[in-house]
Amino acid sequence: MKLQSIFATLAVIFLFACQPATKEANNAQANQTGWESLTTTPPMGWNSWDSYRGTITEQQFRPIVDYFAVNLKQFGWEYMVLDMAWYYPGPKDWDCVKPLYFDIELTKGENGKVWGPDMIIDEYGRFQPDERRFPSSAGGKGFKPLADYVHSKGLKFGIHIMRGIPRQAVDDLNSKIRGTNLHAADIAVKWDTVKWSNLMYGVDLNKPGAQEYYNALFKMYADWGVDYVKADDMMVPPYHKGEIEMMRNAIDQCGRPMVLSLSCGEAPISQASHLAENANLWRISIDVWDDWDDIVRMFELMKWWSPYIGQNNTWPDADMLPLGMLDVAERADRKRPPRATKLTREEQFTMMSLWSITRSPLMWGGDPLQVDTLTLKLLSNPEIIAVNQNSSNNRQIYHSFNGNESDRIWMADIPGSNDKYLGLFNLSDEDKEIVFDFRFEYLPSKLKVRDLWQHKDLGTFTDKFSVEIASHGGRLYRISNGE
Repeated sequence: MKLQSIFATLAVIFLFACQPATKEANNAQANQTGWESLTTTPPMGWNSWDSYRGTITEQQFRPIVDYFAVNLKQFGWEYMVLDMAWYYPGPKDWDCVKPLYFDIELTKGENGKVWGPDMIIDEYGRFQPDERRFPSSAGGKGFKPLADYVHSKGLKFGIHIMRGIPRQAVDDLNSKIRGTNLHAADIAVKWDTVKWSNLMYGVDLNKPGAQEYYNALFKMYADWGVDYVKADDMMVPPYHKGEIEMMRNAIDQCGRPMVLSLSCGEAPISQASHLAENANLWRISIDVWDDWDDIVRMFELMKWWSPYIGQNNTWPDADMLPLGMLDVAERADRKRPPRATKLTREEQFTMMSLWSITRSPLMWGGDPLQVDTLTLKLLSNPEIIAVNQNSSNNRQIYHSFNGNESDRIWMADIPGSNDKYLGLFNLSDEDKEIVFDFRFEYLPSKLKVRDLWQHKDLGTFTDKFSVEIASHGGRLYRISNGE
């Protein structure tokens, strides 16, 4: 009987091994490749958008990589991400030394084209780095030399991409789809365009060649040495479920571990399970800037998304940290001059505290080449980063409304310990006392409290802990049994 059982089991295994690929089989394969293991903690790094928009050059990027390697890598900051428009050519009169000014948002097509300007595209309809902006890409090398430089510093390299296929590849070149007899026009969905960019058409997942296009795209990124892909226009209605799955499948087949970050939101919470099955992180908000109202909004969004924090080692993303110097590469029309963040000192502490206790990915957007003392303090506090990287059961436990006053209290568990992390926030326009009653969480009547921002033990408190917090301020603490 035992021998028969063994043969029967082997037969079943053989049968399923021979089945054609299905969505379920692809998901199982994805689990076996372990893409979730790339983000056992929320990713930390830098993104070029808030400070350089789409105009960053290799001459600017390499010193930024050097800065991170020396000053921030030891705290966990590792992903160096070039955001949108690395394939845009510089203006014709640009001499590659002067700062680069052009408006990527308002660029229009010429001579009847529905896109503009002409981009750098290979024979398979794939954007390439502009050689004047990224000289090491010359000779068809792509971003391989730049990725190698990032890796040589012990860091990881990332790029921003737009969902879909370039209009230029469809309407002008009708580029081949690598590995097939099909062309770009065979898979393009011309009604499926981006509201804020004239670059791309959507891809029809039901058309032959669609998955092959994405496979070729991500295989090229793998050959370059890309570690992180931020894919844009994925969740602004409609939710592009098909293209999300095609990207996931393409990454699983590309031969290189690669983090998939989806932008921009607000992500539909009804798709939380689908997101956790296909992406490492996803934006839960529209773009967050240095505006207090954006920070206040995030308290509500993170409260809704808190049940999904860390599910499958994946992360709801509250967007970049607009700290330090922003808009370094000002637009040609001077509407965005270089400036320091508009968030007050207290609002910056609140932002970093909230992003940490909600375990949002930490992607800084300011200019690393102009770092002020406060920004460096916010980014290099190991006790604060530990909250983001090593906590669980993150949740809001208290929310008080009283006129224009609004207190928020968040808490998180510390794995392997009975201690807790505690976040106290004063969202009102006046300084006020915030009170944490230990009975809220049925905690012991005596607790020790440590201020994580000040690296200071505050003593033992009975029944409650209260502290005066400035308007728009936030603080993080560690609490432990005081008996």
